[in-house]
Amino acid sequence: MTQVVVVYHSGYGHTQRVAQQVAQGAAGELLAIDAEGNLPEGGWDKLAAADAIVFGSPTYMGGPSWQFKKFADASSKPWYSRLWQDKVFAGFTNSASPVGDKGATLMALQTLASQHGGIWVSLGLLPSNKKESTRNDINSLGGSVGLLVQSPSDASVEEIPQGDLDTARSYGQRVAEITRRLRG
Repeated sequence: MTQVVVVYHSGYGHTQRVAQQVAQGAAGELLAIDAEGNLPEGGWDKLAAADAIVFGSPTYMGGPSWQFKKFADASSKPWYSRLWQDKVFAGFTNSASPVGDKGATLMALQTLASQHGGIWVSLGLLPSNKKESTRNDINSLGGSVGLLVQSPSDASVEEIPQGDLDTARSYGQRVAEITRRLRG
């Protein structure tokens, strides 16, 4: 049995809802970064024990939230002792705009995983990019490096497009399956 941990920061609840869907798809565990950028008691131990770590952050001003960045900077301790070497990694982000520079955030998450010597899992889905495609289709934003989600700035947590939530669950399943294959 593989252990997947979804470590994320959510400023307004949207990224948390996406994290829940990823964790559900992966049969994984959620690990929230708090409003001060800290993990709960035992959080670092959970990450050390995980087979796969999924990073999640909203995109604010073209990059991860400062709370996620604080966590990333604090991960220099496991980095130094190579505790996360050869773990499976994945990542997702959410922003209010369809593009919103989410790609820059995913690159930051992927770079963090690479610095730790990790193995990155791409989204693995074709985009839904035909004329008849809607926001309720899987991968309607056309991600490939990781999961992209869009939540309009005036939308409630309940208004995240179903296609994005379905894509999140699918990504969680992919991360778990790749992890099983690599750890098997």
